[in-house]
Amino acid sequence: MIGVYGGTGFYKFLDNAQERAVDTPYGDPSDRFTVGTLDDVEVAFLPRHGRDHRYPPHRIPYRANAWAMRDLGVTSIIGPCAVGSLVGDYAPGHFVIPDQLVDRTWGRDHTFADGPEVRHMSFADPYSEPHRQAALAACREAGVTVHDGGTNVIIQGPRFSMRAESHWFAQSGFHLVNMTQIPEVPLAREQGLDYVNIAVVTDYDAGVEGHPAPVTHDMVLERFRASLCVLRDIVRRLIPRLAEFDQ
Repeated sequence: MIGVYGGTGFYKFLDNAQERAVDTPYGDPSDRFTVGTLDDVEVAFLPRHGRDHRYPPHRIPYRANAWAMRDLGVTSIIGPCAVGSLVGDYAPGHFVIPDQLVDRTWGRDHTFADGPEVRHMSFADPYSEPHRQAALAACREAGVTVHDGGTNVIIQGPRFSMRAESHWFAQSGFHLVNMTQIPEVPLAREQGLDYVNIAVVTDYDAGVEGHPAPVTHDMVLERFRASLCVLRDIVRRLIPRLAEFDQ
């Protein structure tokens, strides 16, 4: 089974599917899952913010979501999300398949390893490289502009970056800004699930030179919505590719 997280504005995916509620030791997931098939592949879809966007980034029940994905039988997760760009070449409307993360969040339940058994997971490469290459192929097949690799700095939210923060991130060599990949990715990895991110660039962040207009939530929603049809197409192309890894 392939799991798909829906991000901001991405609240529905599968047609002719069944809703499934999953109980976890960490409370309820963000919403009921939609479980169905696509090209004979089982798929479990969950909007990470809830269908009515009730959960801001720092309140998403990340542990419950990851636990439920594994409990349903998911082996690989596709996690689309909206991102801000910190570099001129990664323009709004472009897609990025990141390869690295930087954690600037705080106070989130970011691990299942709470003791008494101590575990330290290797996380040098957050994303599965074969899955990244499959996502790149799906994007190119769909005819979009896609960038191979990039470092995504994950901020606490729900506010956007101050100009000084944004400039600092850009000077540090980071490429993208997001609010949800931490702890979503490491929690999936702790559950033994492969994860690949499809990042949709919706804006230039506030500190990017030559782009002085600050980002707004309405801007993110509008530009993500404009990319939603092609994003769904990319995810549909990617699912059969990921299913081949389990055969």
